[in-house]
Amino acid sequence: MTARVSEILSWYRSDNPGTQTNLARMLNHGRLGGTGRMVILPVDQGFEHGPARSFAPNPAGYDPHFHFQLAIDAGCNAYAAPLGFLEAGAADFAGQIPLILKLNNHDVLHSETDPLGAQTGSVEDALRLGCVAIGYTIYPGTVERRMLYEQLRELVLEAKAVGLAVVVWAYPRGGELSKEGESALDVCAYAAQLAAQLGAHIIKVKLPSAHIEQAEAIKIYEKHKIPKATLTERVQHVMQGAFNGRRIVIFSGGAKSDDETVLAEARAIRDGGGFGSIIGRNSFQRAKPDALKLLAAIMEIYRSG
Repeated sequence: MTARVSEILSWYRSDNPGTQTNLARMLNHGRLGGTGRMVILPVDQGFEHGPARSFAPNPAGYDPHFHFQLAIDAGCNAYAAPLGFLEAGAADFAGQIPLILKLNNHDVLHSETDPLGAQTGSVEDALRLGCVAIGYTIYPGTVERRMLYEQLRELVLEAKAVGLAVVVWAYPRGGELSKEGESALDVCAYAAQLAAQLGAHIIKVKLPSAHIEQAEAIKIYEKHKIPKATLTERVQHVMQGAFNGRRIVIFSGGAKSDDETVLAEARAIRDGGGFGSIIGRNSFQRAKPDALKLLAAIMEIYRSG
């Protein structure tokens, strides 16, 4: 156990040994094992966006086994997916990559104004499939956010009781937030705080823009001259929202973009004190050799920090 991993685990002393062990499994796995940094492959897009939008750019991705093998070959810390994808490969790849079962998902066959995920898996499913953690998405700002928070709280209690870690996707949405506001600096930092307060061990948020959405927040950011000009500064501020960096925060890779953009974002995450990336479409929508090359470059950036 490296000193850095021991330090991170010390932030979760209210958890039982089983949960700490599963956190350690992720932190010690893959190319970044022991560094305290993480790169996770998430593949929930088939449910969230539809199969063609997700996998037509690289048809190999229609096969669930492709994603297991990609995460293994790349040396990711973990692989996250909904129930069906994990059931399709958990036995074939048993013990080769830490698994995260995403317990709620939503589709895009209805308005996205106020999304509400359905619970599509259980803590029992996660144990049956040999997972180290559960995942759950909250949508701060939506009409039904209270229900999401309350459902997550029950799942957190259940997961921690049986030694599983908890990963929370914190994605602000909702009718009163502008589209720009969904990734505003004040909103992303607020989302990270909410996930931490709800008991998340690992928090996934979008990379924040310099926009400030809330009228009352604008006054505070201006009064206290909170730095936000660079992406590195904005990552630092999100980390402040996550208990001043005492919770693991990883940042979404978003829609597919060019390699240089992805690598520049990784450098900003590293320099801002973020723990790493959760890279889905920017990996599995590339041909496998290109995906492995990009993921290796991202991991080298984090390792060099």
